[in-house]
Amino acid sequence: MSAKTKVGVNLRKLRHPLLYEINTRVFLNELSTTLNKRVTLGNFPDDLLDDLAKRGINAVWLMGVWTTGPIGETIAKIHAGLRTEYQKALPDVTDRDIIGSPFAVKDYSVPESLGGAEGLSRLRKKLAERDIGLILDFIPNHTARDHRWVKAHPEFYIRGNDGDELKEPDLFYRTNIKETEMTFAFGRDPGFAGWTDTVQLDVTQPGTRKALIDTLEKIASACDGVRCDMAMLVLSSVFARTWGSRCSPGSEAGREFWTDAVESVRSEFPDFLFIAEAYWNTEWQLQQLGFDFTYDKTLYDRLLREGAGSVRDHLRAEPGYQRHSLRFIENHDEQRAAAAFATEQWQWAAATVAATVPGGVLFHEGEFEGKASRIPVQLRRRQLERGSIRAKAFYDRLLRALTKTPFQQGTWQLLKVRPAWHDNPTWQNFIAHCWEAPKEGMRMTVINYAPHPGQCYIDVPLENLGGMAVEFRDLMGAAKYTRDIAGLSTKGMFFDLPAYGTHIFDITPLGHRR
Repeated sequence: MSAKTKVGVNLRKLRHPLLYEINTRVFLNELSTTLNKRVTLGNFPDDLLDDLAKRGINAVWLMGVWTTGPIGETIAKIHAGLRTEYQKALPDVTDRDIIGSPFAVKDYSVPESLGGAEGLSRLRKKLAERDIGLILDFIPNHTARDHRWVKAHPEFYIRGNDGDELKEPDLFYRTNIKETEMTFAFGRDPGFAGWTDTVQLDVTQPGTRKALIDTLEKIASACDGVRCDMAMLVLSSVFARTWGSRCSPGSEAGREFWTDAVESVRSEFPDFLFIAEAYWNTEWQLQQLGFDFTYDKTLYDRLLREGAGSVRDHLRAEPGYQRHSLRFIENHDEQRAAAAFATEQWQWAAATVAATVPGGVLFHEGEFEGKASRIPVQLRRRQLERGSIRAKAFYDRLLRALTKTPFQQGTWQLLKVRPAWHDNPTWQNFIAHCWEAPKEGMRMTVINYAPHPGQCYIDVPLENLGGMAVEFRDLMGAAKYTRDIAGLSTKGMFFDLPAYGTHIFDITPLGHRR
């Protein structure tokens, strides 16, 4: 495929895209077992793609399509801590189930076992026919230990001194390169020990940067966007803090890697989408460097561990930051939402918040079915789980609501919540906001984000509603209310909701039903 061939879907034009993560190796293995035939990217079932399109999914992130190597697989099998995780997630685990981390990439090519480059191209075409984009992984911080660069270009990596592998075996290892013993650093997050199946790239070196950007451009010719693993680790300030004098700064030190990478890719693929896995309050900086979306782990943590007030405070952030945040309540790094949130109602309330505020939305394969078992990424098999009919029904309703035009083209605002009466503090547990689009009306989300009933008044924006009265029709249930404009202007709208009660209202001036 020519690097400049126009294929795929422009995801950058979407204001509120719905993304869907699939654990590729596990998912294809399960399909092969279920259908009793070998399923690859090249013969991915059309009915599954049709179902994603019907649900309104805008992009599929195929996590783990790249080639991994035998070193990563071996380390995954002998790592004592990982073996414990495997046993918990899959009690009957065997060595055959352990295939190594998809983030220890040996080569950015699709192995034939998954369908090869041709299979990936065929799937991308099928997705595009359904107006669904394709997102793949890019790992800028490290490679697998058996990546060809380690032998061909050891200067691309962070090196250690003789003996470092003995003093700090969780950070360094020693190997023979071209008949010379060399010490290399493992790829790492500075808060933890190294990832022992990887080698740390030195992004201050011009040669390393060029090789990474060349790789990224090759990836960009095969998909519509990338999810960049631990993107903040290669920010200049973070990298210098992590590696200090070990990186022996080259001519690119101080210049942000992402500035060069995004500019280079977008010069050929202006519609290419960049998503950053990001933490440590680096999200805004990465957005300024060109990322379309950055992980919003803060919202997830507040939904899981704090309360409505904390969530509302987070949603008061600068509109540009909100617009470029990617919301979620689970992904492959976090617990399954069905396990993390104590009740289905709590999970669904959290999902409603995450899915209806500005930015992108990331759903995880299995989330719609209420699956509760998280699998380590080194495995290709997981326990079979019976899905929840209630969860599927909830997500069906939620996704139908999200396809409405105001969520895609409208303007968003957080709404004021007030006490229902004196000495009733439950109003503080409500989260309310709305989307409004010219000629398309308004959608208002109201959630009692608490494990007990609550009451409040909410100020409803009335400027563009018109008419003498309006109808509130719940897209998540059967509720329907008619209110006169005068009463709403004076008091606001009263709500009395059960624990984690949720509404997404279509608000229509009477006589103007759409």
